[in-house]
Amino acid sequence: MDEDIVYEVLSVVDEIPEGKVATYGQIAKLIGREKNSRLVGKILSRAEYYGDYPCHRVVNHDGRTAPGFREQRWLLEREGVKFKENGCVDMKHYQWDSDI
Repeated sequence: MDEDIVYEVLSVVDEIPEGKVATYGQIAKLIGREKNSRLVGKILSRAEYYGDYPCHRVVNHDGRTAPGFREQRWLLEREGVKFKENGCVDMKHYQWDSDI
């Protein structure tokens, strides 16, 4: 995996403010690779090898948390992010306005 792309993704993730979330697609668009949201997910699944980034602030377009990342919901709730009854983040209130 190209480390330049890895650090591009992680630098965007690092900008997501506490109490907000971004989507994989939103991050892909911000780095100029709007069709590569799966690549963003793959990079985030390995982010621990590159440093400490707030990857818990990234969800899918419906507000669903990452499968297998059990602490993600707890971390988001600790930052004040609310979830809907279906278990998804309320994207209307908590999606980061990244000026896309």
